[in-house]
Amino acid sequence: MTRSAGNAATGGNAWQWSRTAETRRVLLSAAREVFCDKGFAEASVAAVVERADSSVGSLYHHFGGKTELFLALWEEHQATHERNAVAAVAAARAAGEGDDPLALFIAGARAFLEGSWQRRDLARLFMDGDGPPGFELARRTRSREWVRQNGVLLGAGIDSVDRLTVAVLTTIIGEAGREIATCSSKRQANKVTEAAVVLIRRLGSTRDES
Repeated sequence: MTRSAGNAATGGNAWQWSRTAETRRVLLSAAREVFCDKGFAEASVAAVVERADSSVGSLYHHFGGKTELFLALWEEHQATHERNAVAAVAAARAAGEGDDPLALFIAGARAFLEGSWQRRDLARLFMDGDGPPGFELARRTRSREWVRQNGVLLGAGIDSVDRLTVAVLTTIIGEAGREIATCSSKRQANKVTEAAVVLIRRLGSTRDES
């Protein structure tokens, strides 16, 4: 009797978690459509819940408001970038490129740029400056962490030239991502990616010469 009750409770919790996750997913999907169509300032909670076929109460319960919903969408976008880059770097290592930090960096860069094309609506949304108060600070903080992580991947030291090179290489990826988000075709986006890789190889090789 007790065991059955325990199993029922566990099953109920799993069902509730699944339902909560699905509600969040639907709200985020609706928010993506509304924010990308209207921008943050012009978007409304009412438009999001109508698109999601949900309720204002549900949105506030899961996210707290329009600002938190926007930031959650941004965090999910960034987390997807990071997961894809980590997977690409791991695949490059498995393919035998583990002794070449620049090759690993380029693998991660390609994954980021592919994501910039696949989620170009979000890339355009987050780069146009129309966000809630505090968003710019959060974006700058994330950018500094990105540079730090790239420095670790490249094995950069504390030398000022190394730090400058890592910052410039990271900026190339970011700017290429912005360009790709505005491309009208995958072919054009691929050209931007290859141009970025050429620049990364040229600048990255200067670290070995210094």
